[in-house]
Amino acid sequence: MTHPPRAVVLLSGGLDSATCLAIARDMGFETYALSVAYGQRHAAELTASRRVAAALDAKEHRTASVNLGQFGGSALTDPDIAVPMDEDEGGIPVTYVPARNTVMLSIALAWAEVLGANDIFVGVNAVDYSGYPDCRPAFIQAFEHMANLATKAGVEGARLRIHAPLIDLSKADIIRRGLALGVDYGITVTCYQADNDGRACGRCEACRLRAAGFAAAGVPDPTPYRATAA
Repeated sequence: MTHPPRAVVLLSGGLDSATCLAIARDMGFETYALSVAYGQRHAAELTASRRVAAALDAKEHRTASVNLGQFGGSALTDPDIAVPMDEDEGGIPVTYVPARNTVMLSIALAWAEVLGANDIFVGVNAVDYSGYPDCRPAFIQAFEHMANLATKAGVEGARLRIHAPLIDLSKADIIRRGLALGVDYGITVTCYQADNDGRACGRCEACRLRAAGFAAAGVPDPTPYRATAA
């Protein structure tokens, strides 16, 4: 019997990464889910990632640790920088975490080499997103090029591929795709400052994009919100 190809899937525990994991599974990959504890204030998403990995039948789920919070510079890692509420920022917002996707993809690349996996999935999106530079197609293409230059696997001819299947989808389209693949969005956490039980604030940009996506998709929003959420 031919063994299915392996893929490493970056899994934050949020809506997009859960959809990405479901897509990789639907494509026939044996999935290895990778979460990263990078010093984020919304650590409830890591708990959610374990639920999502189990629900979507990941072969294995690991959590790597790298403390980007020691550098600060982002509202998601620095307690002295407030998460913007009820407003859209111009330019690159303070919730951007410097080099986050570069770091996480690099860790995924290391595990993929060990697993003999030629494929890495990441749920970045360039449509309904917050203006982060590391969510653009140009970044994904550049990282894939680097991966094939910088690894033993790439040098020896095993073509490494970075998949970003959500990159040109709206949030509503992502939700529709995930629902068709059986994703339970009620177990995911997207909020930038979810409480310890995973309940969302309903006011940060991540919450507002998520809620708008469910509304545009025409399906009920299963997100658990705090009692004080707007």
